Amino acid sequence: MNKVFTEITPLSDKDCFHIVERYKTEFTYPLHQHKEFELNFIEKGKGMRRIVGDSVEEISDYELVLIGGENLEHVWEQGSCKSEAIREITIQFSGDLFGEELIGRNQFTSIRRMLKRAEHGLSFPLRSIMKIYSVLDNIAKEGERFIQFLQFMYILYELSVSDEARVLASGSFAHTEKSTESRRVQKVKQYINDNYAKSLTLNDMAGLVGMSPVAFSRFFRQRTGRTLSEYIVDIRLGYAARALVDSTKNISEICYECGFNNLSNFNRTFKAKRGLTPRDFRAMYKKNKVVV
Repeated sequence: MNKVFTEITPLSDKDCFHIVERYKTEFTYPLHQHKEFELNFIEKGKGMRRIVGDSVEEISDYELVLIGGENLEHVWEQGSCKSEAIREITIQFSGDLFGEELIGRNQFTSIRRMLKRAEHGLSFPLRSIMKIYSVLDNIAKEGERFIQFLQFMYILYELSVSDEARVLASGSFAHTEKSTESRRVQKVKQYINDNYAKSLTLNDMAGLVGMSPVAFSRFFRQRTGRTLSEYIVDIRLGYAARALVDSTKNISEICYECGFNNLSNFNRTFKAKRGLTPRDFRAMYKKNKVVV
């Protein structure tokens, strides 16, 4: 399989970030990845298709996504968008911009957490976009660089305290998992990641952390927002999506190797969760990839 195009951004060692504002009628940039963080705002792009890892969604008139993680593939493609006045503002910045000593301080707690979550890609709702719209609207035109930096920090902070930001790519696809959870949750998640191809039962997971099945089921849902079975399915789908992208194995092989025991159920579940059949998902990635 071809590798994903790796973008070399124009960000220099002497700059805190790189900002570009564009007006366009279409998006033609290929599926890509880069080591820098990227905050991407799109206005009047309704109908465009956004791909972040194994997340595939059609966007609305206002779009704001934060991408982090060197290996997280992403692209915005034209989809059904007919707008001739698409506006895009992209801010790229290095992951070590703040330094360990600064980002570890109390005042940066919410930003630190947001940057960690951005390893999966974060989509912000319209309410959050409107809070920072006026600043975002002017930041590319600000001539004083220090004021521009303060505006950038304001944007990051306001977004970081939004409790509605939504994670896009699954952890098993993005090769990352959150590590700020309780030891019991971490232990169960690690076991599932190591054994996703095997049969996994509630009784087994409860026994792993010394809890009764009923107590563990309640505990896991309270801590993760998902039932155990929902989480296991999401992990398996993430690994399946990664295999569809990175290997030439047939879909039946991938189905069984990722813990599904029925091909029809796998196809149905994948389409329900990802919006595409496994075959169409693979074809979409293949179409967007370029040889490097």
